Amino acid sequence: MKKHYFFLLFAIVLLGSTDFANSQEVSNQEIKEKIEAYKKLHRGPYLKIEWFCEDGTRRDSKDPCPDDIEGIQHASYKPFVKTLREKNHLFFADILAYSKKNAFWDAANLHSRLKQYQLNKYLASIDNGWILEKAQYYRGSVQSEDEEEWGEDFYNWLFLNDKNLEENYFLIRQSLKDIPHGNNESNEAETVRSLSKIIADNNEDFMDVRTKIHGSPAASDIELVDNFRENHSKQLSEKQVKQLDSLHQALTSFYAPVTATYFKNKLRYFPKNSFLRKKLNEFSNQNLEELSSAELVQDAANLMCEIRTSLESIPSTSDKLEALDISLQLEEIIFKNSHKWKPENLLELLDKIYNLSLATAASGYVEWWEWNQVEPHLQVENLQNISLKNLQNFLVNSQAMVEWGSAMVKTVYGPVVEHYKPFEPKATSFIDDRIRSSLVLQLSNSLEKMGQLVKKEANLKNRVFNLENQVNIRGLNPGFAKGKLIIVKDNPKKVDVKQNNIYIFQKAPADLEPVAGIATVAEGNLVSHVQLLARNLGIPNAVISEENLKEIEKYKNQEIFYAVSDKGNVVMKPATELSEKEKELFSQEKQTQERIKVPLTNLDLSVKKPVSLREISAKHSGKICGPKAANLGELKNMFPKKVVNGLVLPFGVFQAHMEQKMPNYSGSYWHYLSATFEEAEELRAHNFTKEEIKTCQLERLAVLRNAIENMAFLPNFTNALEKSFQNNFNSSIGQTPVFLRSDTNMEDLENFTGAGLNLTVFNVRDKNKVLQGIKDVWASPYTARSFKWRQSFLENPENVYPSILIIPSVDVDYSGVLITKDLENNQSNGLTLAFSKGAGGAVDGQSAESWTVQYPQGIQLLAPAREFLYNQLPEHGGLVQKHTYLNRPILSQKNIDQIRELATTIREKIPKSKKASSGPYDVELGFKDDNLWLFQIRPFVENEKAKSSNYLAAMNPPVDYTKKIDLNQKI
Repeated sequence: MKKHYFFLLFAIVLLGSTDFANSQEVSNQEIKEKIEAYKKLHRGPYLKIEWFCEDGTRRDSKDPCPDDIEGIQHASYKPFVKTLREKNHLFFADILAYSKKNAFWDAANLHSRLKQYQLNKYLASIDNGWILEKAQYYRGSVQSEDEEEWGEDFYNWLFLNDKNLEENYFLIRQSLKDIPHGNNESNEAETVRSLSKIIADNNEDFMDVRTKIHGSPAASDIELVDNFRENHSKQLSEKQVKQLDSLHQALTSFYAPVTATYFKNKLRYFPKNSFLRKKLNEFSNQNLEELSSAELVQDAANLMCEIRTSLESIPSTSDKLEALDISLQLEEIIFKNSHKWKPENLLELLDKIYNLSLATAASGYVEWWEWNQVEPHLQVENLQNISLKNLQNFLVNSQAMVEWGSAMVKTVYGPVVEHYKPFEPKATSFIDDRIRSSLVLQLSNSLEKMGQLVKKEANLKNRVFNLENQVNIRGLNPGFAKGKLIIVKDNPKKVDVKQNNIYIFQKAPADLEPVAGIATVAEGNLVSHVQLLARNLGIPNAVISEENLKEIEKYKNQEIFYAVSDKGNVVMKPATELSEKEKELFSQEKQTQERIKVPLTNLDLSVKKPVSLREISAKHSGKICGPKAANLGELKNMFPKKVVNGLVLPFGVFQAHMEQKMPNYSGSYWHYLSATFEEAEELRAHNFTKEEIKTCQLERLAVLRNAIENMAFLPNFTNALEKSFQNNFNSSIGQTPVFLRSDTNMEDLENFTGAGLNLTVFNVRDKNKVLQGIKDVWASPYTARSFKWRQSFLENPENVYPSILIIPSVDVDYSGVLITKDLENNQSNGLTLAFSKGAGGAVDGQSAESWTVQYPQGIQLLAPAREFLYNQLPEHGGLVQKHTYLNRPILSQKNIDQIRELATTIREKIPKSKKASSGPYDVELGFKDDNLWLFQIRPFVENEKAKSSNYLAAMNPPVDYTKKIDLNQKI
């Protein structure tokens, strides 16, 4: 029971909920104050030393367990520390020997407790013990031999179930760096980074040395530290001198020549005839000190690969543990030696990048199935030359390894860091530290030179301020903008965005108000609602690296120019540096900015009752209902077994309800709406500012929205709806869970998609909630976000008419989006897919599994999913958050073949129907038990102005991708 309670609390923390959690949890302020208090106490968070006997009894420290009963001695926790465990699922200063293995593994909470143990270790390393500042010297509080024994037992228990390693390879391997388990090898790399950070935090003159150690670690760092000590000897305190001495020793130990002794001693753990023992024996029989750096990196990477792929066949749990420890030592060898490998020509550079990529995959930063998708693109067939196209493909896939590897660290540890940040800001640097200590950093550094070469040969160049390494910057959506640069590091939902600003987010929000431009550190996916809006409206959008973000920070709050070409080149610079051509872009933009007028002549408001989806087709779009229902009705006729039954509440139903008298107002709801826009015109005539007018409109629309949400239904409406439920779903309202989807006359227009602007009520079953959901959907076009988008791009935003599409819920295993165009390569004959587990994740901007699909065969992974949580749709209604793992792809080859076949049929049939677009198309779909279900189709609309801009076109000079590049050229 307790475990389920913990899961609920943790889900609330993750999802940002609400009153229940706040009433139960200890406040962040109180936690913060307690941490500071514990730092100064001799016993810290511990209460006292006790004996813990195996019969369950506890005895005073001076009263050991009886001779016939085993026991261990360690500290117990203060009551407040135990309260935090129960109410906040927070575990400070965890004593392993005091822990139940299953509770520590904490599977129900995405292994939060184990991850907190690692985070606590990190905080202790950079903050003088952190919560244990004084208590780390509290004798007897923790017994190292008991901790090591527990750690070894824990991993042996964990490995009894092969699924644990399959599903959590990265986390388990990382945890070995922090959990003592009888392995005497210290984590020297972490010691080096922690010491350098502590010194720099107290002496800003050391910051350059610290930056070098963290960003480009090498054996030469020893000399840097020694020189710093010598040059600053007069200014250094005794404590700082000791810290520098410790750092010198740690660096010297870390970069000491590797010997084969360690590996020879490990041979005994593996069966004599096993393949892994044979490979380990071959590696250890070499004189490692005499190998070149290139040979050492290659051999270590290959052995790491053998270990990862052989783990399942190792029968003994203790031998599995030994194999993983060997893998960690090999990783450290590569980390130490990769900077010494100085490729002389392009072929050697490609070889180095391949081996670092292989070692990155073997370390778990990408799943093995992901590596199998990338690896063929990193093979060089001809040792003499390579086409520019293939070289660029090599670069793109190598960059993917860096992006996916960094995203893995953020996905695994992000929720725990977010949990700690409000009371301990130092936790923020944990993820960065993990990435910097990994082979992802070494791979990224190696790609810089290759990126420069490819850009030079292709005559392409990012010009983002004066950043050193721009190889990982790439454009997603073309467009140009000028505005103030705002950097958002925290939850984007808390930011009041402004239309004239350019925003950089860690991850784009699912709901975004109008902006001038966006960039993200985590891409999310190409076809979320936010990305579709950006592409449709010519809002420039690019993805940058964490390192880029740090360098760009100095330009925050400055006015900048930002442009992205359709080939992905990016320009960012201060607005003061605009050329005359660039200045002209904005004078032209003001003169030629076209706003769309939605025609109302086709509206037919005479249909005032629910209509079956079977009676709806494309010809009804903009007439009695919006395009969602019209196009889904078209699909229902084409694919009757792939589209659920449904019903539609036409525009006329909404309009009839709006003609009722509005409470606390002299006229109807419709009259109030018209008066709102008449008042705006009056204010405009009296020279009120745009912002003042907008504020007035939004205040009045908020009143209208509230009134609609509480509107009374017309007589007989509920009876008509009940009858339609019976006819279409064979059940009464309240017996079938349904989706209520807003479907207005102001979306899926030729130049305005309106994707995701209005409300969808997910999986609602209760009758009262269904009826309330209808009113909520009717009210949603009058939210601030929806109105601002419409007002920005439409001439008559007040003339919005919502219809509602009601369809039964399908509890899909996974769902996503199909675009009948290859967006990555800008080819009309390919496909782009983005899928997430469960319902709705891909369109809401989750980090989805994305593919390009070619005809008749061929697929390429653009990005794997990096989300553990997904939505399940229970039969009783509502949403339930479940969690998944990343060790298998979401889409099978069978699914991809089904989608390819579907797309072919859509391309053939849809253009033949009246009023239908000729494509490309944006299709929402899902799979349940390998059966494909269709939920929506609409035109995929791109911004013509951005596509036809001469300035953006000039950013893409003509390139001959068939050009051969000499692989033996010096670099």
